Amino acid sequence: MYTSRLYSRRWLFVVLLLFCAPEQTLSQSLHAKYGSEFLRVGAGAKALSMGGAQVAISQGVSAAYWNPAGLRSVEDVQIMYMHSERFGGIVGYDYGSLALPLSQDRGVLALTFFRQGVDNIANTLDAWDPNRGDTGGPKANVEQYITRFSATDMAWYLSYASGQAPGDLPIYYGGSLKFIRQKLGPFANAWGYSLDLGAQGRWKEWFWGIQWIDATTLRKVWTVNQDQFDGYEEVFGDQTPGGSDEYVRPSLRIGIARSFLYKEWTVNASFDVLSMFEGREAYYLNLGSWSLEPCLGVEGVFREHLSLRMGLTDLYQDPLSGLTMRPTFGMGVEVYKFAIDYGFMGFAGSGAELGSTHRVSVRLVWD
Repeated sequence: MYTSRLYSRRWLFVVLLLFCAPEQTLSQSLHAKYGSEFLRVGAGAKALSMGGAQVAISQGVSAAYWNPAGLRSVEDVQIMYMHSERFGGIVGYDYGSLALPLSQDRGVLALTFFRQGVDNIANTLDAWDPNRGDTGGPKANVEQYITRFSATDMAWYLSYASGQAPGDLPIYYGGSLKFIRQKLGPFANAWGYSLDLGAQGRWKEWFWGIQWIDATTLRKVWTVNQDQFDGYEEVFGDQTPGGSDEYVRPSLRIGIARSFLYKEWTVNASFDVLSMFEGREAYYLNLGSWSLEPCLGVEGVFREHLSLRMGLTDLYQDPLSGLTMRPTFGMGVEVYKFAIDYGFMGFAGSGAELGSTHRVSVRLVWD
């Protein structure tokens, strides 16, 4: 049993090679397709339940992520926290944000934090004895050689939006300075940085928004702790991974939205398209290295206190069920100074076995 388990742990080092590829490999392909994928989880349960279609209508503290221009609507201090679990609870995701209005220049400043983590991963590198038997085997009292570690992805956003539109045009701007920290237990870690820019405006009855994600190109610098790989090549016959630079190309999110009144209900409908240039040839609509990911969201607000939401996201070609999209649902309640939102997304097609995503967020407005 231990032998098969330890052999399976070699997949751990496949992960290490993916995160910290040898310099020869990275020198050939410095641009990563999924280098900041953990940030695509988003901020707030409202956004999830509307399929992520937020760039044109995002307001309040969560706008620091979806479109920093939307921070201009913050008139009092706002605090938001969100927790989400994916893949049957294996991956935990936490988000927190604070928005502060600045009365001197009518601007808004926000600080945002993200953390995604997989905890309690077994490290069996020291538990294998290559000299035991003909092909090697686990050491005696193997459990004492097994340690545990976490793989974490973290990000900090420092965002600002002006409360005044330049000139007479109803166009508002904002930006987010972004820092990323990724850590793969004691084996490797990376620092990264980039800049997001956003704008929102209105044309007749339509609202529009645009966000330039990683406008400066996200750069990450990986370093590897070589001491953790002592004897790795002799035991497994694989090359020890080495640190290097990694780049994530800019992407563009564009959206439109419109509001309707029906009796005591306000209905908000929004449509976004995320345009990426990373060479993603699977799942989304693509033309060479250019791919498009559309999403749609609808929200009904009753007397400004109760919200019902639904959306569609992740348009992709499933090998079993063909072209499909993932549905999302949710609701929100706003009482006094608190807003509590819940969002749900289920995996469709062949990915149904991955479980569902449940997300809860709480927002507090502090006068």
